[in-house]
Amino acid sequence: MSDLFTSLETAFVNKLISLFSPSGKYARLSIVLYHSISPEPDELLSEQEDVAIFDTHIRFLSSHFNILPLHEAIQRLQDGTLPSRAVCITFDDGYANNAEVALPVLQKYNATATFFIAAAYINGGMMWNDKVIELIRHAPGKLLDLNEIGFGKHDIGSLEQRQKTLFALINKFKYLPHEEKYAQLEKLCHLIPVTLSENMMMTADQIRKLHHAGMEIGGHTISHPILARTDNEVAYTEIKNGKKLLEDIIQAPVRLFAYPNGKPRQDYLPEHVAMLKEIGFEGAVSTAWGAANNHADIYQLPRFTPWDKNRIRFLMRMVQNMFRTTNTC
Repeated sequence: MSDLFTSLETAFVNKLISLFSPSGKYARLSIVLYHSISPEPDELLSEQEDVAIFDTHIRFLSSHFNILPLHEAIQRLQDGTLPSRAVCITFDDGYANNAEVALPVLQKYNATATFFIAAAYINGGMMWNDKVIELIRHAPGKLLDLNEIGFGKHDIGSLEQRQKTLFALINKFKYLPHEEKYAQLEKLCHLIPVTLSENMMMTADQIRKLHHAGMEIGGHTISHPILARTDNEVAYTEIKNGKKLLEDIIQAPVRLFAYPNGKPRQDYLPEHVAMLKEIGFEGAVSTAWGAANNHADIYQLPRFTPWDKNRIRFLMRMVQNMFRTTNTC
C-alpha cells in the first residue's frame, strides 16, 4: 500500500511540474551545476555538496525529471522535441572526486552528466582557489599575519573566524590580474608552509573512465582564467588548446564548453562567444540562473545549483528557477 501511495504521489508531482516545464516548443531545459563532491561533509566549506547531499539530489532529479545528456538536450531544444521536465547535470573544473565519488551515484540512478575540465590541472595540479582553501584550512595558530603581501592580519582561532578569513582572501584573489594572482599565491604559500595535496584534480585515466562510462567531457579552458580580464589572443589559446588537450585524452570530439566563473558581461564577453563558434564548439553554459527555452542562445545556456535537502523545497526551487530571467552578453 505504501509503495502504491508513493507511486501515485510521484505521478501527481511529476504531472504538476510538467505544467511548468512542458514538452515540445514550450519546453524549458534546466541545467544543474556541481563542482567538488566530497566523501564526507566539509566543516570549513559548509555549503559544499558531499556525497550524501548529492545522492539525495540525483534521487530527486531521477524521480521527477527526465535527465538527458547535455548535447542531446541542446539539439532537442532547438528541434522542439525536448521532453517535459528536461534536466541536465553538469560539473565544473575537474575534481578527482567527480570520477571516484560522484560517478557511482550517477550510475546508481542511471543518470548521465557533462564534466567541464580545466586542462592545466590534470595529473597533479591544483586550482588557485583550492590552494587558498587548503592553506587556510591547515594554517597553524590563532593569528595569520599577511601584512607582508598586503592582506593584513586575520584571527583564525575559531572555525567561524577561519571561514571569514578564507572568504575574504578568495574575494581578494578572484579578480586580480592573472600574473599578479599567481605571484601573490606563491608568496602566500611561503607564508603558510603546509604540504598541499597532489591528487585533488582528475588524472587523464579518470577522465577516460568518465568518458568510457558514457559521460560527456567538455572544455573549460586550460588554466581557468577570467576571460573578460584576459587578452583576446591569450583567451583564444586557452579555449582552443584546452579543447585539444581533452580530445587527445579521450580520443573523441569535445563539443561543449563552460565559461570559467561564467557570469555574462562580468566573466566573459560577446567576443568569447564568437571564439567558441570559430573554434568549433556546438554549445556552451554560463552560471546565470534560469532555464533555457527555444529562444535561448545555445552558447550561453543558464545553470544553477539547487541546495535543498528537503524534497518539496528542492522541487519548488527547481520550478522557481524555470521562471528566472536569463542573462546573456
